[in-house]
Amino acid sequence: MSHVGVEIVDEIATVTFDRPPVNALDAAAFRDITAAFTNLGRSKDAKVAIFTAGGDRIFCAGVDLQDSARRHSLQGSGDASVVDVLDAGAVARECFWSILDCPLPVIGAINGAAVGAGVAMTACCDVVIASDRARFAMTEINAGVLGGGRLLQRMAGPALTRRMFFTGEFVSAAEFAERGVIDRVVSPEELLPAARQLALVMASKSPLGLRLAKESLNRVEDLPLKDGYRMEQDYTNRMTRFNDSVEARKAYLEKRDPEWTWT
Repeated sequence: MSHVGVEIVDEIATVTFDRPPVNALDAAAFRDITAAFTNLGRSKDAKVAIFTAGGDRIFCAGVDLQDSARRHSLQGSGDASVVDVLDAGAVARECFWSILDCPLPVIGAINGAAVGAGVAMTACCDVVIASDRARFAMTEINAGVLGGGRLLQRMAGPALTRRMFFTGEFVSAAEFAERGVIDRVVSPEELLPAARQLALVMASKSPLGLRLAKESLNRVEDLPLKDGYRMEQDYTNRMTRFNDSVEARKAYLEKRDPEWTWT
């Protein structure tokens, strides 16, 4: 993975996207991010993931327009895959879903401008902490393309999404925080420590509980209230069949730290 680094310390994975100069997404970068989150989900090495980017000014400048034009052309180019030619958007969707559906909770640590697909990746994270240098824009309308609005709606709601989608203008991290779109805004120096502090709290929980909790929340998100709560009860029944559930109750009653066994 030439554009992504993964470091795991204390069961917390830090996934760093780094494609200078502006962290634009070409097909290879999309696939590297997809591979990173897919591999984490298949492993027991980490319980929580932090997603950030190299550099201190730009989290992601969006899709590499030259690469996008190649993928969307009817003929593609000599290095275009069959998937690119038949469905040029597949590589982006697979990347977004790898974050959204990653069994680990994903904390977005947004260290700079997030544009277009960068906003979409942010919206796929479970919790977002941003640097005060971060700002967010959906500039597709300026480049003659569309996409990402539905993911932004998930994070920002319909009204702010329409403003951003129709104007292409940037919104500051401060405004996102005021509207409850992101968890908090910190200084650049505090960003990764703040993300790691939150990740440590999550990582202290049952790894099975975290994975089932994320799957449950993803599945109930768009369901009606009664259907969603009924599904959550089914997940409770699944969780109570594991030894980790018994251990959680014992540790709580005995006022001690639990010992998780993945069973």
